[in-house]
This record gives sequence, structure tokens and C-alpha cells, in this order.
Amino acid sequence: MANTVCGFTLILFIASLASGVSAAASAVSATRKIFDVRSYGARGDGKTDNAIAFTRAWKDACQWKGNARVYVPFGTFYLGGVTFSGPCQNRISFIIKGTLLAPKDANVIKQDTWIIFKYVDNLTVSGGGTLDGQGTNAWRLNDCSRNPSCRQLPMNIGFNFVRFSRISRIKSINSKMGHFNFFAVEYFEVTRVSIRAPGDSPNTDGIKIGSSDHMKIHDVNVGTGDDCIAILSGTTNLDIYNVTCGPGHGISVGSLGKFKDEKTVYGITVRDSVFIGTSNGVRIKTWAPSASRNVVWKFVFKNLQMINVGNPIIIDQQYCPNNQCSKKSNSQVQIKNVKFNNIWGTSMDKVAVKLQCSKMAPCKDVELAGINLVHRGDDGPATALCENVSGWSRGKISPPSCI
Repeated sequence: MANTVCGFTLILFIASLASGVSAAASAVSATRKIFDVRSYGARGDGKTDNAIAFTRAWKDACQWKGNARVYVPFGTFYLGGVTFSGPCQNRISFIIKGTLLAPKDANVIKQDTWIIFKYVDNLTVSGGGTLDGQGTNAWRLNDCSRNPSCRQLPMNIGFNFVRFSRISRIKSINSKMGHFNFFAVEYFEVTRVSIRAPGDSPNTDGIKIGSSDHMKIHDVNVGTGDDCIAILSGTTNLDIYNVTCGPGHGISVGSLGKFKDEKTVYGITVRDSVFIGTSNGVRIKTWAPSASRNVVWKFVFKNLQMINVGNPIIIDQQYCPNNQCSKKSNSQVQIKNVKFNNIWGTSMDKVAVKLQCSKMAPCKDVELAGINLVHRGDDGPATALCENVSGWSRGKISPPSCI
């Protein structure tokens, strides 16, 4: 009898435990929900404008109190300009499996960026899909090389006032202007993305960052007609690593100083990356003349390979494209605490190291360490050029240091 009671008690315990597990699983399941854009009328036929369907799916997902997932399946989804706004109730994912196709006509997009996420926390954009900006027809409209007041064409995707978020496993191709734009984001990770546009496509920066703090960019492949990564006013505590850059203009801090009330830039690290056939490697550029006085500081560029790069190491404080400025002007932006460490490879320009700083605000505390850059042109071996810069060198330096 005692054995029967014990056996019955054990059965009740197991049943109770199973019921608890089942209830817990149901509770977890209830907090997750997939919002498939097809349920809102989206069609992956490459022709139907899906902006309304995508917006409705986002709105419902954003208001879901559990973990929400907007889902874009395989297919080609034509999409006019769209904005996905928060704040949202909880974590939210935007999963792109297929291709999002922008209008060929830039005038159809009535905003500065084709796809915008703003005022969202805990956002993940991923899925392995593609953003196709269809920029080929728009590039001929770009006259920025000769017109300082040129029209700004829409970028592919932007994140404004977004925190604790990430984008991964997304491919961006043929943007009309820049590809990824980040403004006022915090604690944002960019990883395993591919960004491609022809080397002669105008102003197609890969990643542009401004007024943002604590970002990580790593394991990305960028090849465009402009900067692989452009670091602008107000960017702080940025870590860039494992990047393959090329074609393009390299990784640039700036340009800085063109506008009044620009914010400082500091805490920038670029490391463990490769530059292939770019016009520049790592570059800091400031306008001369500059509209703002500022100090930018604490830069580390280390463990970088240059393969047939035009200007591997460059500070340019006379930046003024298209002959818009007087050559007698000086930048008022001061650059200090800059380390160029363990940078090697081939320079297409004889002057492989160019540190051309401002007379009005000379560069301070610039370090060259472990530099080995080779030039194989008929004009002789690589050289270095320094103007208005103070600092030091250590270790093997080739070309010979000018500091």
C-alpha cells in the first residue's frame, strides 16, 4: 500500500512539473510574435509599392508588449521612402530575407534617406537580405564635384536617435548617395554587413556617423566611390576593426570645421583592417578656412595593411575640394593625441606619410611607431612629409620619420 501511495505521489509530481514547463513555454511563446509583411498586403513582385504594408506591420510590432519580429520573406519588395518610428513597447527585430528595391527616380523618395529607423531602443536589423538603392540612374544627377550647393540624394538606410541596437548580415548595394547613416545613436553595433557600389559612383560613402557615442563596427566589407567610413562631428568612443575597405577613399575622420558649433570628436580606434586600392588609407581632414574652433583628439590607428593605397597615412588640414577656398586660409581645428602604430604595405604615392597640419592650430602629440610603407614607382622610394606637427617616433620607421 505504501508503495502504491508513493507511486501515485510521484505521478502527480511529474504531471505538475510537466504542466509547469508547458505553462512556462506557453508564456514565452505568448511574448513572441512574428509580423509578416505579407499579412499586411505586401507583395514581393518588384513592382508594388509596399511602403504602407511595411509601415502597418511595423506599427503593430512596435506596440506589441512582447518580443516582436517584423518579417520580410524572400522576394523582391519595391519600397518607396519609409520611416519606422518608436518608441516601441519592447525589443524589436526587423528581419529581411529578400531584397528591398528603391525607386529608380530619386524624386519619388520625399526624405533624405530611403529607409529610416528613429527613436527606437533594442532594435535588431538582420536576416541576410539586400537593400538595392538602384542608384545608377541617379548618379548622373550628382553635380557635387562642381556645385557646393548640390542636391543631396537619398541614402539607403538611416538610424536616428537609436540606442542599444545592431545591424548585421545585411547587404547594401548601389545607393544613390551614402549607404548607412547614423545620427545621434548610442551603443550601436554594425557587423557582418557588405556595402558595395562602383568605385566611380559619386558620394556613395559606405558608413557615415555623426553625433554618436559608443559604436562598434567590425567584420564588414565596404567598397564604394567615396569614404568606406566617414566619422563626422560629435562622434565619440568608436571602435572599428576587421574591416576590408576598397575601392573607395579609405576611412576618414571628417571633414571637420566647415560648420559653426561643430562638436568634438575623440576616442576613435581603427585597427586590424585591410585597405585595397583605396585613394587614402586612414585620414583626418579639416577645412581651411574653418567656421568653428575645436579640438579633436585621442585617435589610434593600428595593425593596418595597405595594398596599393594612394595615401596610406594622411592628416590634411588644408581640405577644400574643388578649389572653393583661398590657399592662404588656415584651419582652426586642433588635432592632438594621434597614434599611427604598425601600419605596413604599399603606397601608390611617393609621399606615403603626409602630416600637413594647420599653422594656426598645429598638431600635437602625434606618434609614428612600426611603420613600413613601400613605394615602387620610378620616382624613387617612399618619403614622409610633416608640416606644423609635433610628436615622436619609435621603432622601425620606413619611410624615415619626419617628426
